[in-house]
Amino acid sequence: MDFLIPLSCAFIVSFMAIRWVIPVAEKFGLVDIPAGRKQHDGKVPLIGGFAIYLSILTTSMMFIPNSQALNIYLVSASLILFIGVLDDKYDIPVRYRLAAQVIVASMMIFGAGLYLKNLGDLLGFGVISLSFVGVFVTVIAVIGAINAFNMVDGIDGLAGMLSLITFAGLAYLLSRVGSDWYLLPLLFIAALVAYLMFNLGWPTKILRKVFMGDAGSMLIGLTVVWLLVIGVDEGVQAFRPVTALYLIAIPLMDMAAIMFRRINKGDSPFKPDRDHLHHIFMRAGFTQRQSLVIISLCAGIFAFVGVLSELYQVPEVIMFIGFIVTFALYSYAIQHAWQIITSFRNLMNRS
Repeated sequence: MDFLIPLSCAFIVSFMAIRWVIPVAEKFGLVDIPAGRKQHDGKVPLIGGFAIYLSILTTSMMFIPNSQALNIYLVSASLILFIGVLDDKYDIPVRYRLAAQVIVASMMIFGAGLYLKNLGDLLGFGVISLSFVGVFVTVIAVIGAINAFNMVDGIDGLAGMLSLITFAGLAYLLSRVGSDWYLLPLLFIAALVAYLMFNLGWPTKILRKVFMGDAGSMLIGLTVVWLLVIGVDEGVQAFRPVTALYLIAIPLMDMAAIMFRRINKGDSPFKPDRDHLHHIFMRAGFTQRQSLVIISLCAGIFAFVGVLSELYQVPEVIMFIGFIVTFALYSYAIQHAWQIITSFRNLMNRS
């Protein structure tokens, strides 16, 4: 019951911010216009990310105990939101986004003192200590998480639903060890629910459609990786490093697979295209809503398996091998999607 008031406040601030900022976004041209890869009806305000940020900024300062780490997180979130808004408005070059991501990673490492010190017992031969290499691994992890959630934001509700699942798992695992940080993912859940009501038109289509934009997806990615690093920290130990893979499985695997395909084609790994998992589902004949439900269910299963494995202390080497095998199967399926779909359709036609 202690978190009902914070969650209510986060929901209300996010909901009202969207209502109030829509006219401002339209006035300054912060809207998504259909063209090329972007296939939607009319100009859609890109202010979901700002509303979520405003909600988190307000409620975290009110309800989460003040600390240096929290203050640095809020400054980092402000920077990544600013870069995201610029990208939404002007489509800035990738190098500027990467530079901002390196800066926020440095703030996490050198300002808050948070970085990956070990990878756990992934290979079954003991804990893999990272020492000073952990700094570089953490920078890569921050860039990876931010871009994973940014890239998966391709159809209505997907980035929001996947992050809801991740935040739910993080909130539960952090609350088990009594960490004050458990409230941050809960606040995000409340703010995201308000956003999804507009984005998905639920429970009523009367609400004006909005997108979270790069500002929102990058903010989510930063927050997820921040909480993951806190969760595996020796002072918290809410979960083991391998569990983090399961909490962000779908965004992580989609990003890794799509980057590998782009590099294989000789393209930039950051070049936009329509070859993501949700695009493949839709080309296979599924609607946006069906694709959203299926992908979200898959993400929920991964997160559930990760949390359950943490509770029952499944050996890390088994969890790691399981994830690698799943990723290999996923990559193969993505690479040969059309052959698999054609074979399935032929099988169905024969029956």
